[in-house]
Amino acid sequence: MPKALWLLVVAMVINVTGASFLWPLNAIIIHQELGRSLTAAGFILMLNAGAGVIGNLIGGRLFDIIGAYKTMLISIVVTTISATILAFYHSYYFYMFLLMGLGFGSGMMFPAMYALAGSLWPEGGRKPFNAMYVAQNVGVALGTALVGVVASIKLTHVFTANAGMYALLLIFVAIAFRKLSAQSNQATTLNVFEQKTPIRNNYRIHALMLLSVAFFICWVAYTQWQANVSVHTQSLGIPLQQYSLFWTVNGLMIVFAQPIVTWFIKKGRLSLKAQMVVGVIIFMASYLVLAEATMFTGFLVAMIILTLGEMFVWPAVPTIANDLAPKGKEGFYQGIVNSVSTGGKMIGPLLGGILVDFYSMTVLIYVLLGMLLIAIMFLSKYDSPLKKMIQQQNQLNTSN
Repeated sequence: MPKALWLLVVAMVINVTGASFLWPLNAIIIHQELGRSLTAAGFILMLNAGAGVIGNLIGGRLFDIIGAYKTMLISIVVTTISATILAFYHSYYFYMFLLMGLGFGSGMMFPAMYALAGSLWPEGGRKPFNAMYVAQNVGVALGTALVGVVASIKLTHVFTANAGMYALLLIFVAIAFRKLSAQSNQATTLNVFEQKTPIRNNYRIHALMLLSVAFFICWVAYTQWQANVSVHTQSLGIPLQQYSLFWTVNGLMIVFAQPIVTWFIKKGRLSLKAQMVVGVIIFMASYLVLAEATMFTGFLVAMIILTLGEMFVWPAVPTIANDLAPKGKEGFYQGIVNSVSTGGKMIGPLLGGILVDFYSMTVLIYVLLGMLLIAIMFLSKYDSPLKKMIQQQNQLNTSN
């Protein structure tokens, strides 16, 4: 793996470690500390994710225009300022608006990081995106392991820890990526305005849109663990430290079980499409277990199965986006898939909160199972536009 990609991996670990001090506890803080309903908590998390969607699209476009270094610096400055203010002022309305700032800044950062990963190691295929995915989950494991300790002292100390990690990230990126900026700009923006996209590239967008629908549904389901499942475990008397342990297990599994999953994919000769379908089926199995869980061990088993599913799905999506992207549009395509995942995070908590408030946790889980079936249908068809494009090209070549 190139040295520059290792620097990017370290940046991702710092970024996610900082974020992991806050996101597992957002719904709990809003519901318990601020005294608001689950629907209200879902609404604030929706605003956070909505700002993230805008940040994703802007960050991806800025990557193509001004490069990774400047895009990442802008995004980290926004998140650092928001996190620092939140450390001192975290009443309901401050929480709402500053969480939007965090969502916007983080949203700008992720497509830039993923697009840069692909451009730093273009011959690596899935490997740079697997590396970034593992780095994310090292951060999740570290952050969620520490958040239980920090929150046990005082819950609101998580805001200070969050701000401190973003400040560290700002210093690291400003120093480590300065020399890299010229390389990344040259590699990714040389032909942005020179290249005119042929009309057949619409097939690429069509394929990306079909993939994005399935990706969106998967995130709507997944984000329930960060919002409504967290509150559900509290209502069953499972301590906060044990809930944070679920995410520590999640992160550690992804780091240490990655070679096993990679071996399985190679042994089964799974295409990216088949890899994702298998992952969604595993997702469904995890929610069936979750529907019956009432104790810590039941939730832990559901989380372990969920983690296996995400190890098949999450790394495949940015890999496909990178493969689909015309040269010079890598940031734009990564911005789309990242905005879709953030959109799932936006809708998921609100939808789940409404279903739990008006019906029950069980109803929510069975709605999610139905949605995951729909996701499999879209995944099975996402490459149809590409097959059509290849067929048309073959016909054109034959006629010539």
